[in-house]
Amino acid sequence: MPNRLLILATVVGFSASLFAQKPAWQPAPGHLTLPLWPNGAPGAPPNPLPEVDTTTAKDNLIAGKPLIRLGNVSTPTLTLYTPRSNNTGAAVVVFPGGGYRILAIDLEGTELCDWLNSAGIACVLVKYRVPDSGPYPKSSAALQDAQRAVGIARAHAGEWHIDPRRIGVLGFSAGAHLAAALSTHFDQRLYDPIDAADGLSCRPDFAVIVYPGYLALADKDFAPNPDIHVAAQTPPSFIVQAENDPVHVENAVVYFLALKNAKVPAELHIYAEGGHGYGLRRTALPVTTWPLSVETWLRTIKILSDLAGPDSPAK
Repeated sequence: MPNRLLILATVVGFSASLFAQKPAWQPAPGHLTLPLWPNGAPGAPPNPLPEVDTTTAKDNLIAGKPLIRLGNVSTPTLTLYTPRSNNTGAAVVVFPGGGYRILAIDLEGTELCDWLNSAGIACVLVKYRVPDSGPYPKSSAALQDAQRAVGIARAHAGEWHIDPRRIGVLGFSAGAHLAAALSTHFDQRLYDPIDAADGLSCRPDFAVIVYPGYLALADKDFAPNPDIHVAAQTPPSFIVQAENDPVHVENAVVYFLALKNAKVPAELHIYAEGGHGYGLRRTALPVTTWPLSVETWLRTIKILSDLAGPDSPAK
């Protein structure tokens, strides 16, 4: 009898251990998920804390709904969301925001993929490392993950039915900074290459920057961030922010002017109200119509067109 109790206690303890190790967020069934780093992320801690949804009952709702604030991400992944119909061949690599502390993985992640798929665009959702993984160069971890994710997307372009010349990025807040950082730091990997994906370009073909942070330095009279050096090869960019954003609308304006001065095609949308962190959840405020403007812009720059498809040439 004692032996049976010991075995039962061992099984229960093992099951509890497995349950405790289960990620705080997982994609819905039917979506391909890959680790970004098959042998562990560069500089990964030996005993990382388990992933956790840090949202509490006191946290604010967005458009009347809660959201997941995913913390302690030490094993970064990408998840592919493929359009069920009308696949245009375009793809967007998505970086949720969260101040490089957490990831708003549904508000600024899976909900984006649903919208992109409805427009015939593949979505590659990146669960990058947090906390303290950016902004670059304070930490290079998130930017390493971003570079690696775009390289993997290009390496699998044929298999995933996407055009390797029409892969863009979209980010919110800190994720928008990450999209801008990748748009200006793509010529050299910030890690030792590990496979063929790292031999492919990680330059995005376009970028969507939504209520960015860290692009203008508030403590230096909103001067441009010198670590985000815009050049002629920076990809065409769409930028949107509300004037009353507590993170400061100067982030959008300063980045737009840098793109303009470098003669990089860019489109800037500034709205009177909206604050920060609304994702694409619709409210009465006009700023939440920004996804429609993005679709129009993607057609303007010929990423989307009636002729677009995975086998068509980039426009």
